[in-house]
Amino acid sequence: MEEKKMNLRLDVDVQKLKAKKLRKGKNKAEEELDSLKTDYKKLRLSVRIVGLGKTSEQWREEIREERNKSDRWERKFQEVQARNELEKSLSMNQKEKGELKYRVVELE
Repeated sequence: MEEKKMNLRLDVDVQKLKAKKLRKGKNKAEEELDSLKTDYKKLRLSVRIVGLGKTSEQWREEIREERNKSDRWERKFQEVQARNELEKSLSMNQKEKGELKYRVVELE
């Protein structure tokens, strides 16, 4: 019984560490997205200031590339959020499973 309690405590500690790691990953992704948005704003300003020598087609291509980059970052951010939610759900389910095992042991 003591061994099971210790295992449950260890499981809880592991889940806490995983949750902390996921929060850090989410924060990093959010920071990267914010940085990308800032870079995009700076690029747009630079384009207005310096871009007089480019053709319309060159501008369209550059804008298309930047939008693609932005879309990739947005997808990556959404994937990280989805993964975080799944791992959070898994953590909660594992915790509940541990609690149920503990209750079964108590009832026996």
